[in-house]
Parts: sequence; structure tokens; C-alpha cells
Amino acid sequence: MSSPTRFKKTSLIALAVAIVLIIIGIVVNLLPIPDDSMWRVLFGVSTLNFTLRATVPLALGAMAGILCERTGIINIGIEGMMLAGAFAGFVAKVATNDWPLMASLLVGVAAALAAGAAMGYIHALFSIKFKMDQIISGTFLILLAGGLTSYLFNPDSVAEGKFSPIAIPFLSKIPVIGDIFFNNPPITYAAFIIVIALHIGLFHTKWGLRSRAAGEHPRAADTVGINVNFYRYLNTTLGGMVAGLAGGFLVLEAVGQFQEGMTAGRGFISLAAMIFGNWMPFGALGAATLFGYTQGVQNALLLAGVVNIPRHFISMLPYLVTIIAVAGFVGRVRPPAAEGKVYETEGSSE
Repeated sequence: MSSPTRFKKTSLIALAVAIVLIIIGIVVNLLPIPDDSMWRVLFGVSTLNFTLRATVPLALGAMAGILCERTGIINIGIEGMMLAGAFAGFVAKVATNDWPLMASLLVGVAAALAAGAAMGYIHALFSIKFKMDQIISGTFLILLAGGLTSYLFNPDSVAEGKFSPIAIPFLSKIPVIGDIFFNNPPITYAAFIIVIALHIGLFHTKWGLRSRAAGEHPRAADTVGINVNFYRYLNTTLGGMVAGLAGGFLVLEAVGQFQEGMTAGRGFISLAAMIFGNWMPFGALGAATLFGYTQGVQNALLLAGVVNIPRHFISMLPYLVTIIAVAGFVGRVRPPAAEGKVYETEGSSE
């Protein structure tokens, strides 16, 4: 069995890659490099800003996966949870368009969280009580969200307004870094807070110890009085909420409107970030940043028109990098030992 130290070492690779990208971006933007230079295209402030916007839903999706899988519940349904959160946030925002903007947006966030929580609870119920194969359960959530949102979506509905950037005093004035990290809308800030809180919670609290025990040694956890299935229900529902917030980000902060299938595979890329980051919050954040950067580069190359490559091939870039990264690390990571295994206490129907 891999040691906790190895867990940390492998996840640091993803985080180190993200830090290197940020450092290169800072250096490029501080040097007098011509605006039409390829360095500016690849690491300009606009590219890095787009990278951050692309990273946020991926990071939140990865945190949702970590919450579930650290307790032993496989969750490939993040895509469906995201889509449900996006649609619920959109419906709530449309229904409250005549409210003050901030109140309407907060209602949208609450709806996205509630929808994600409901999807997470359904996944936990199928996986724990009904002992359904967890891959099948997650696939069902994706199909359910896709079908329901397509059927219920009214193309004539319009959400009016979205979250605006909030500049953090003093920090937003720092060259390059301030423009990228400290002048963002609230869900972006919340995403980073969630990453930090999840790391602290998993490795420095009783809840985290019990959650990890449920995913690594459920029988041993049960013998010392830990209710394994309670933590699986709790964390899968919480994971659904975080995935719902990722969907809410797309509607309430990034795009401002809902589109059918607007998650566009982000849930699956989030799973890749979780695996690349070895089920560690900061490692997954680093991997999400790498995958977000490939989307930023894709956007920059398409806008700049500096390469003679068909746009369809450029659009493949984020997905190719995801596949290569996960394939390269698949032998170096280890999921929680009890992942995907139904746990029944003696004498219990669950």
C-alpha cells in the first residue's frame, strides 16, 4: 500500500506544474516582449485570465470527486451534477429577474447547491442502500441531467445579469498577479477557499480522519464506532453540492445564460484532475490549472490566428492533454483502498 508520503509527493507534481506556468506568465508579462510574440499569446494576461475561468469549474468538480471518493464512493456522475446545478441556478435566476441583482444571484447559487446536493444524495442512495454498481449510478445521473435539462429548458428564457468582479484592496494593484487572482467574482474566490478548507478538513479534523477511514479501512473504522455509511452519505451529498456550485459558476458567473449540454465534458476532466492530483485537494487544483491552461491556450490560439492548424485540432487540445496526463500517471496513483466497495455492517440491511 502506498504511504501518505507518496500520496503527497505524486500530487505535488501537478501543483508544481501549475506554479511553473504561473511564474512563466508573470515573467513574460513583466518583460518588454512585443504583443504579437508567441510568448504573449501563450502567457499573456488575457490567456491567464481565461485559464483561471476555465480552472474554477474543473477545480470544484475535482473537489466534489475527492469528497465522494475519499469515503469509498466512486463518482463519475460529476458531469451530471454540474449540469443539474447549472440548470437549477439558471431557472432560479430567471424566476427572480425582477429582484435586486445580488439577491437574485444568491438565490441562483442556493438553487445550484440544492440541485447538486439532491443528485449527490441520489447517487449515495443508489450506491449504499440499493447497492447499485457505482459506475452505473454515476452514468445514470449524467443521462438523467442531460435528458431533464434538455426537456425542461426554454430557449426563450433569459437570465438578466451575473456576478461582477470584486477587487480586493491593495492586492488587486499588484502587477500581473493582482489582475489575475485578486479581481474576480465571488464564486472564483469561493473555489479557492473550498480547496483550502477541504485540505484542512481532510487532514486536520476528526471529520476528515473518519472520512478517510471510511474509504481506506471501513471494517476497522466500524469496529471503533465510526458510522461508515453515514460518512459516505454525508460526503457524497456535500460533493454533489460542490459540483452543483461548479455548474452554478458557469451560468451565474462565467456565461450568464444556460445552454444545453453546457458542461461540455468538464465533469470528466475534473475526474482526470482528481486522479492526476492523487485525490489530494492541492494536487487536484494544480492538475485543474494545467487542464484549464490548455483551454486558455486553445482560446488564445483561435483568437490570435497565429497558427495554420484547423481549429478542430486546436479544440482537441484540452482533451488530448487530459488523456496524456492521466495515462502517464495511472500507474503512479492509488485510489482509496475501499473505493467502489459496498460496506454492510453486521446485522444491517445497508
